Parts: sequence; C-alpha cells; structure tokens
Amino acid sequence: MAILEVKNLKKCFGSSVVLNGISFSLEKGESLAIIGSSGSGKTTLLRCLNFLELANGGSISVGGEVIYDSANPATQSDKEIRNKRLHFGLVFQSFNLFPQFTALKNVTLASELLAKEKPDYKENHKAILAGIEQNARLLMDQVGLNDKLSYYPHQLSGGQQQRVAIARALALNPDILCFDEPTSALDPELTGEVLKVIRSLADKKTTMVIVTHEMQFAREVSDKVLFMDNGLVVEYGTPEELFANPKEDRTKQFLERYSGA
Repeated sequence: MAILEVKNLKKCFGSSVVLNGISFSLEKGESLAIIGSSGSGKTTLLRCLNFLELANGGSISVGGEVIYDSANPATQSDKEIRNKRLHFGLVFQSFNLFPQFTALKNVTLASELLAKEKPDYKENHKAILAGIEQNARLLMDQVGLNDKLSYYPHQLSGGQQQRVAIARALALNPDILCFDEPTSALDPELTGEVLKVIRSLADKKTTMVIVTHEMQFAREVSDKVLFMDNGLVVEYGTPEELFANPKEDRTKQFLERYSGA
C-alpha cells in the first residue's frame, strides 16, 4: 500500500490553472524528486499536499486513508485540515524560522503547542516538555548542530538555518517530509551541507518529496522522479528512466537546458 497517493489533483487561482490533474504515488521509505521549470506548479503542488492551499479537485491519501477529497466537504473543515497537516513536514525555501527564538526553541515550539492540547498536559507537563526537548536535541545532533542550540537565526549561516528547519520539520515525526527548493537561497558551499543532510535522511529511508533544481542530486537521491510542465505531469518514472532515457520531448529539452543531459 502506498504511503502517499495523489489522484487528479487540480488547483486554480481565478481563471489560471496551476495544477491540471496531477497523479502519483509513493511507497514508504521512497524519495520522490519533482523537477520542472519555474512556474510549472511544483511549489503549488507541495502547498496543496501540506494544506497551505486547498486543491480545487482530486484527492490525497496517506497510508490508505483519504485525507482530502474535493468532492467530500467533511475532509475540508478547518479542524480536519489542521490534524491532517501533521502527516507532512515542510521545509521552505527561505527557512522561515522564528527570529525571536533560539534554534532549539524553533524545533520544540510546534510540539509544545500541540502538547498543551492533551488532557494530561497540566498534570505531566514537566515530563512532556523534557521529552520534547530531548527529541529536539537528538534531531539537532542529527543535522550536525548540537553546538548551536542557543543560537538565534541571525547568528547562523543560511545552511545552518536550513538544517534547523529540517530538524523542525522532523520534530513531529511526519509520515512524509517535503522540501521546497531547499538549497535555492544558498551559495554552493552551504548547498553541500544541506544536501548532505537530505542524503542521510534518504539513507535512513525517510519518505520524502523534494522539489529541486539540482539535477544531479535528484538523480542520486530519488527513487522516483516527476517532471512537471505547465501544471501537468509530463513524465514520471525512476531516475534511470527519466534522466537516461526520457520519452517526452519536453523532458529532453528541460534536461538539456538544466543539466546538460
């Protein structure tokens, strides 16, 4: 059973069709790279998966459960959306850290807020918060920043901020971790340190959806690749199929332009 199944997803902004029937599936432990030119709909697709935008059509299933169906209003209530958003962790292009909080607090914050809604929080809050902090420290160590816990975002490099953002996205143990061009705001040296963390997550079989313009990285880290153009899935397959033997002219032209393939 697929951990993630997207069927005929559509999104319009006014008369502009941004997603036009996107379908794909992803097994647990797989990584999907989404590639395509600017304006092809890649970021909108991620935002629909994370419910930062509501699709106008289609459905999204996680672990066999339909968590969004455009034809079923019951899946679209604010409460339902808020809960189902927890299936996904999102790492933004521009980090989006809270500047007033330390790196450690940025990682613990969402977990702390959710913990306060639990019936036993008042009675067991010390133990609960200690557990959240311990988990955050482990994640910060995982991304190589256990010596930066007390630093504020402005004291960190762009690559370090993005690694904090990755730890934050992992803190709620999402089913699927999503990256929206995670290196687009970084220089080459800092890009390398972020890609190293993502590669380590792939090695640990973290289920990931990665929007990227790094073609070689997409080839190396992904189990499947989806090429989008003008809101459509043009080609979808393994890295070997798509990079070494693309079937569609639009795919060939894109790869020639962006990777010299």
